[in-house]
Amino acid sequence: MTFRLSLPLLSLLLIGQTAYAAAPCTSVRLQPDAWVNERVDALVRAAHAAYEDDDAIPAYEKVLDGITAALKQCKASEDDAFLSRYRNFVEYIETISLDRLPDHELGFVVPDKQYFAETRPYVEIPEFLLDRRFLRSVSRYETLERAKSFLRLLNSNREPDQQLIFFSYKSRHLGTPDNDNSFRRLLIVVPGNAREGVPEKWVQFGITDPGARVRIRNLSVVSAIAGPDGKFNTYFKDYFRTYRRDGSISINGRWELGEGDDNCTKCHKSGILPIFPVAGSVPAAEQQAVEVVNQRFLTYGSPNFGKYLDQQKFGPGLSSASLDDRKQRFGASFEGSVAARAMSCAACHQPERFGSLSWPMDSTLIDSYVTGGLMPFGNKLRDPERTDIYEKLIEEYFATDQAHPGILKSWLLK
Repeated sequence: MTFRLSLPLLSLLLIGQTAYAAAPCTSVRLQPDAWVNERVDALVRAAHAAYEDDDAIPAYEKVLDGITAALKQCKASEDDAFLSRYRNFVEYIETISLDRLPDHELGFVVPDKQYFAETRPYVEIPEFLLDRRFLRSVSRYETLERAKSFLRLLNSNREPDQQLIFFSYKSRHLGTPDNDNSFRRLLIVVPGNAREGVPEKWVQFGITDPGARVRIRNLSVVSAIAGPDGKFNTYFKDYFRTYRRDGSISINGRWELGEGDDNCTKCHKSGILPIFPVAGSVPAAEQQAVEVVNQRFLTYGSPNFGKYLDQQKFGPGLSSASLDDRKQRFGASFEGSVAARAMSCAACHQPERFGSLSWPMDSTLIDSYVTGGLMPFGNKLRDPERTDIYEKLIEEYFATDQAHPGILKSWLLK
């Protein structure tokens, strides 16, 4: 059976569709302040919920996609008046929605394929770490000491400034990409040479737990190469090991294997992360290596993602509120409190130092650093004080009330 629409009815449908499409843009043009305020509130609330609970991520993504579509439909970035008034908002939405684009899982401005092609020299696994014997030894906790012996042998033939720095440990924070419950690692820092354009590489192997039959596949490379301006470019790549029946082990990029990837800067706001192992998980003979590695991290300078991302478009991060803002939010007595003295993340986590801790960010990482006693650095606090500080940091960042908007909302409307 065939149905044919009459010309008048077809015209009405087309007019209706056009009016529906134009409606959001009418609000954007005629009532931009109200429209942006409403979208900012919705976005920040959804982001806060997603930060607290992964189950809320789909709802957050729906809000973000809706705002992104409206800005694109209304050509907001081409409207000089709108862009001048709401530049922070427009550029922020464009930046945090990058990983919603096809082939942009890494969250960079270029497709993942292009990123990996252009950064390949910086994130390749050093050839000597692909030795068959070493790969077999590093695949299990039970043979880990054999892998370390291999590294010591390599060091016996390397110049002093090219000595590998390595240690095994348990992570406090995150499991491996292939197993959320796996926290054992072997980190190997391979020295670079900035003058010759050779990056320093932090090569990390996920280690299978004692007695476990299913092996951990992940192997990651994060590299740093210092620039003359006191900043360093950092590059990322995750690899997966494939264990074959004949005992051979092959290594390919996680993305190339078609197994997805993650938004790099969600966790790596500072590019490379310092290592704070679970107490007692580092062998005594390797404790000094942890200190050496973390001191090395401090020499890199401010993180930079080159042409692939402008991290300043994420805005200010945790703890960047002023004392006056905090007194208004938490009361006049806040000034002399323990929290007032300790809520100082932004002293180090700012663009010119280790990068701002801004959304999107990983709650497991932030929570464990603050409540676990690692940050704020140098503060000896009781557990209830740490919990209070953490809750205040998150509240002042994500607050949306009209009288006292939080850090994120205030900046988006600035």
